Amino acid sequence: MRTGAYDCDVLVIGGGIVGLSTAHAITRSRPGTRVIVLEKEPGPARHQTGRNSGVIHSGVYYRPGSLKARYAVRGAAEMVKFCAEYGIAHAVTGKLIVATEREELPRLHALVQRGRENGIPVRELGPSQITEYEPEVRGLAAIHVGTTGVCDFAGVAAQLARASGAEVRYGAQVVRVDRRPERGVAVLTAGGDVVRARVMVNCAGLHCDEVARLTGDEPGVRIVPFRGEYYELARPELVRGLVYPVPDPAFPFLGVHLTRGVDGGVHIGPNAVPALAREGYGWGVVRPRELAGTMAWPGSWAIARRHWRYGAGELRRSVSKGAFLEAVRRLLPAVEAADLVRAPAGVRAQAVLRDGTLVDDFLIREGARTVHVLNAPSPAATASLPIGREVARRVLGLL
Repeated sequence: MRTGAYDCDVLVIGGGIVGLSTAHAITRSRPGTRVIVLEKEPGPARHQTGRNSGVIHSGVYYRPGSLKARYAVRGAAEMVKFCAEYGIAHAVTGKLIVATEREELPRLHALVQRGRENGIPVRELGPSQITEYEPEVRGLAAIHVGTTGVCDFAGVAAQLARASGAEVRYGAQVVRVDRRPERGVAVLTAGGDVVRARVMVNCAGLHCDEVARLTGDEPGVRIVPFRGEYYELARPELVRGLVYPVPDPAFPFLGVHLTRGVDGGVHIGPNAVPALAREGYGWGVVRPRELAGTMAWPGSWAIARRHWRYGAGELRRSVSKGAFLEAVRRLLPAVEAADLVRAPAGVRAQAVLRDGTLVDDFLIREGARTVHVLNAPSPAATASLPIGREVARRVLGLL
């Protein structure tokens, strides 16, 4: 590959919020850098970015010093500023994390300490104080986190695409990668186009491990997709803002929560069940090759053996509206079955190690002329601006 044959300096695979933030950061850090983004869908943010609950996370949950903690705290403030600058719908609402059982109280108190270590203002509440924020919510104790908010992340992604100065090509699915460390990277799309770049960035989300292997790099993890199913609340007046249960520290999932979005509607969820395809937004979506790949990964079986009780509860809530209602009523006793209306699901791209460990932090790895973002589920949308800058820093070091 001759130097003059490059179509761009940096090729970004994936037009979700992390890929577009990376393109934006590269062009801001080094003006004149030629960037192309390839996205297989007809528009940006069609998967994780556009199918989450829209929450700007404060960073209260994450281990102090971790990338998640540092980038979420920084990213939350930056996301609010970005939305305000470009007129994107957003609101800083604060949220409650509510303990409904006595055994949850130590975990709630631990969150108070963790929040303070991460520099997040946290207020502890008793039962009567809970109703000052949420009259219909009941609990033994709660904490209020004032820096949490909501926004239109799909709108953020679209603005990043416009503001980045990158060439974004939609409907461009990558099927082959030819990497030659001394010469660069050439990518073939399903439409037959070839794009040549000096450096490639893998921000492919649900398919990031597959793209890594196309380059010849073994990522050491596999993406195991978990579907998160939502309901919409037919009586949104029951909830003023954001209400979360106390999470189980053994899992990266936050449990069934209540989220008033920027449109005024209230979503309830998600649960977390195995998806039968990487883009398996319902039980009827099955892709045998992808499912076989998940089943062949030893980590998938290790998760099943280790956490089958937890998984059984999630599956029960998936197939039984009554079981889901029971979980919601722990926080919101006034809700009725008729109040729950099915809403679109999302899929979380969860990186899993061979031993079944669920990767808990963002995971970014470098190869020859490549940077791979291998684990960036929630709170990646919140943290997308600082993540983009970190990936851009690594990319520019390879140019």
